[in-house]
Amino acid sequence: MPFAPGNTRFGFALLWTLATFGGFLLSLLLIEVGEKPDIGLVEAAIGGFAIALPQGCLLKQPIFCIRWIWSSLLGWSIITAIGIGAVGWIVPSTQILPQRILSGAIYGALGGFGIGLAQWLAIPQYQAWRWILVCSASWAVAIPVGSTIGMLLHHWTQLFFGEVMGLAITWLLVGILTGINAHKLR
Repeated sequence: MPFAPGNTRFGFALLWTLATFGGFLLSLLLIEVGEKPDIGLVEAAIGGFAIALPQGCLLKQPIFCIRWIWSSLLGWSIITAIGIGAVGWIVPSTQILPQRILSGAIYGALGGFGIGLAQWLAIPQYQAWRWILVCSASWAVAIPVGSTIGMLLHHWTQLFFGEVMGLAITWLLVGILTGINAHKLR
């Protein structure tokens, strides 16, 4: 049998990372990056769909793919509606590094928990609760790292594009960290 990237743990993690990051890049064509009040429920749902669609295509069963997309939309919508925000498209307003790191870790953990909890509804295995922890931990790590890099790039270049690059790094890290465990979803 020839080598197929999705047949190995590393190969699937790579595809998951590319799907997640590619979904983020697609979402940038559909929604505008901003501060917390700028990103509403509709934008969160559109962004969530842009991420969930390529991720869902990697999952084996068509019904699982559809449930994944719907549960992801639900998760992004809920965390935005309750005030956590669409964490993957929000640039913090503060320029104080320790505050960015701490708030990024907190909002990342809460947002990741909400998204993971909603996606857990789509996962057809009894140990799927681990996915909630993986999502929460992944976002709690990725947001402070991406936010810090984004702030530094913005400061050095004096361009808001530096903040967008920080969000891209956040999504790349989320893709890698969740991709390491996503192979268990299939």
